[in-house]
Amino acid sequence: MASLSLPKHYLPSLLPTQTPKSASTQNFQIISTKSSESIFYGLKLSHSSFVTTSPSSSARVSISAKVNKGEVPPSFTLKDQDGKNVSLSKFKGKPVVVYFYPADETPGCTKQACAFRDSYEKFKKAGAEVIGISGDNPSSHRAFQKKYRLPFTLLSDEGNKIRKEWGIPGDLFGALPGRQTYVLDKNGKVQLIYNNQFQPEKHIDETLKLLQSL
Repeated sequence: MASLSLPKHYLPSLLPTQTPKSASTQNFQIISTKSSESIFYGLKLSHSSFVTTSPSSSARVSISAKVNKGEVPPSFTLKDQDGKNVSLSKFKGKPVVVYFYPADETPGCTKQACAFRDSYEKFKKAGAEVIGISGDNPSSHRAFQKKYRLPFTLLSDEGNKIRKEWGIPGDLFGALPGRQTYVLDKNGKVQLIYNNQFQPEKHIDETLKLLQSL
């Protein structure tokens, strides 16, 4: 069989040329995991999920909350796990622990809820009520409460309206709802604001420490 041979300097001219993309169009980081829930304690992601972030976006993320220590936070009325309306004003006259968490049934949120459950008698001894708030609906809260035998109230902030009003900062450039706990004294004023996404059980230690000093 006859073969065709070409001079070496012909080869580059036969290959399609590609113009390199500008570096500005590739200035993103891809964060991917095989098991998202094992790392992102409050984010419900599938195994193939990923988060795309831009380094410059960190400048747009606010870490200062609208509710500060010594202030009375915005009141609210939300539905509990049984679909009944519950108002924050109902608890005035006693200390209240209000903890915002990302979502039911995620690993970190389950650890946190069970830690509050296991220390619930200590909160009662301090005369305090415990309220958990997330964007899940009442039926999700009811199943979560029943599964883990949670003795305290869970409220549904669907649409995250109250979370926004209280100014709770998110994590992972806003992709993950923040995990933030408040302790209100009997006058309804904030005495503690504690934020810690990846050590959910520490919220219980910090709140009890503060309640015991009131």
